[in-house]
Amino acid sequence: MSDNDVTQLATLEAMEEFPVSNETSSPARVAKDILAGTTGGIAQVIVGQPFDTTKVRLQTAPRGTGVLDVVRSLVAKEGPRAFYKGTLTPLVGCGICVSVQFGVNESMKRLLHARHPGRNTLSLPEFYLCGLTGGVTNAFLASPIEHVRIRLQTQKSLTGGFTGPVDCIRQLLQHGALMRGLPVMMLRAGHGLGCYFLVYEAMIAREIREGTQRVHIPAWKLCSFGAIAGTVLWISIYPLDVIKSVIQTDSLRDPKYKNSMVRVARTLYAREGPRAFFKGFVPTILRASPVNAATFLSFECAMRLMG
Repeated sequence: MSDNDVTQLATLEAMEEFPVSNETSSPARVAKDILAGTTGGIAQVIVGQPFDTTKVRLQTAPRGTGVLDVVRSLVAKEGPRAFYKGTLTPLVGCGICVSVQFGVNESMKRLLHARHPGRNTLSLPEFYLCGLTGGVTNAFLASPIEHVRIRLQTQKSLTGGFTGPVDCIRQLLQHGALMRGLPVMMLRAGHGLGCYFLVYEAMIAREIREGTQRVHIPAWKLCSFGAIAGTVLWISIYPLDVIKSVIQTDSLRDPKYKNSMVRVARTLYAREGPRAFFKGFVPTILRASPVNAATFLSFECAMRLMG
């Protein structure tokens, strides 16, 4: 066996997501992927909710409102706990959503590798395809969950509003609006997670090519890779996220936009120009690094513990 063959074999063994035995594709392996993804999702919500509440308030605020204006108003009028408004829904939902993202991504990597068993890594387009598939699949769960969260985050009092997540779901169902925003969510999540996993896995693959087994990549590098991947994700999809937020905060009884991405984009551009598509961008980018560092570190640690 040549030195190159030895290197390829060692690399393949280090990349645990690729099937080197039937056990890797078993229900137990899938369950571990899902559980590790759930762990990452919970970490994501705990770290990111204050940033996300600020972002949504900015995206749906009148023109001229800044980050400090939103923060001061939240603290003065609603108290510090307002930053965690609507947390219950994403805490439960995000755990499920991230588990789907990671679970589908891992399954797709194994599927693609099984079709080309002679290779020890996937190509960059294949990494993108894995993330894209996970994103589109996840959109069917994430769209209603985010809709509920955004409705709760943007209401300023309980008077005439929602008393909690269950009441919000009930009212959205009553108006046939629970899945509002699904088309833009599929586009946002598909492209965004394609970029997300492509960047992260490419950096992991580079470490492996340099001789470091995946299980031995230090925590600070995993955090760095996650932070970079999260930043790339939001840069690639932010205008779509603004459009989604506007659609999901539209009137329930008499919607102005009726789920139309084009109508929202035209209205925002006519009212505020290109800047309208980047409202709330600063807190989102500030959020991206710690949130996704925590997400990927939690996922990788959980995978290592479960073996």
